[in-house]
Amino acid sequence: MTETNAYIPQQLPDVAAATAIATTPLGDAELAAVATHLKGLDPAGSRFAAVLRDTIDQLLNGEATGRYDWQQLFKTEKTHAGTLVEINVQREFQLADGQEMDYSICGVDVDCKYSQQFGGWMIPPEAMGHICLLLWAEDRTSRWSAGLLRVRREVLNKGNNRDHKLTVKAAHRDSIHWLWKDQPLPENVLLHMLPADREAVLSPSLSGQARVNELFRRAQNRPVSRNVVRTVAQQKDYMKRVRYNGGARSQLRSEGILIMGDYASHQDVARSLGIYVPKEGEFVSARVVPAAELHGRAPSVTLDGHAWVRARPEDPVVPAPSLPSHKK
Repeated sequence: MTETNAYIPQQLPDVAAATAIATTPLGDAELAAVATHLKGLDPAGSRFAAVLRDTIDQLLNGEATGRYDWQQLFKTEKTHAGTLVEINVQREFQLADGQEMDYSICGVDVDCKYSQQFGGWMIPPEAMGHICLLLWAEDRTSRWSAGLLRVRREVLNKGNNRDHKLTVKAAHRDSIHWLWKDQPLPENVLLHMLPADREAVLSPSLSGQARVNELFRRAQNRPVSRNVVRTVAQQKDYMKRVRYNGGARSQLRSEGILIMGDYASHQDVARSLGIYVPKEGEFVSARVVPAAELHGRAPSVTLDGHAWVRARPEDPVVPAPSLPSHKK
């Protein structure tokens, strides 16, 4: 007798992704098509990572609240996270609405489920037999994953909540077709700073400008996102607190600190110094000194007509050079 909940793969007409059937569970042609389409939209997973990072930051709303930690959210805000992820993924990838589930991908209905706890996806009864896009991101470990699962009764735990939602059995997580697993999530610098440094940066006794200065002074050679700057400044003109003409770039120059942004010329400086190269929407700071024989073959960059290297702790403080123009 055929099990009533068993999934019988459908033959999809004119779907190039069917060539990936052999690599997906049970030779599932629909799942193969969805997987191939999503990987094609985001081969490295960078867009998914950015959506998850931005959604967490959107919930924290640091500019208005000063929050930087998921644990600081109210229960209702955490509950709303799944809906925001669903909306932001759809907007980023321009996915059509599904007929019964959240999205239509290659003509296949796909539901979207997010959890900050790995394995904590809550699957509704109406998703039975459908494909779910399972997303996980965790700020404490700075990791994320995304996978596809054809929902079948045997892979789910028994539910005991009023909504009759179920979770995936730990023993059946190998049934998930992982698109990206345990990938690095853009770092929440405030969360991962040493407590003493974080307290100094977020000190309520400092002005917004002084807090931004302290951020770039204490978080050198680490990616600092615009959202982190916004959270620290807690001012609508937060970008002004970074720029020259009175911002951190000007005020920290006397301490030998450069602040590179995501402009190509600034990225070249960071790359030449051998430090983290800022991506779109990021900054990186570093203290520099004129290159000398004692620095050996340390990576260097030529600015203002002289060679500069990343300073060692014992190097004296020397005013930093000017960064190259970023005008296009």
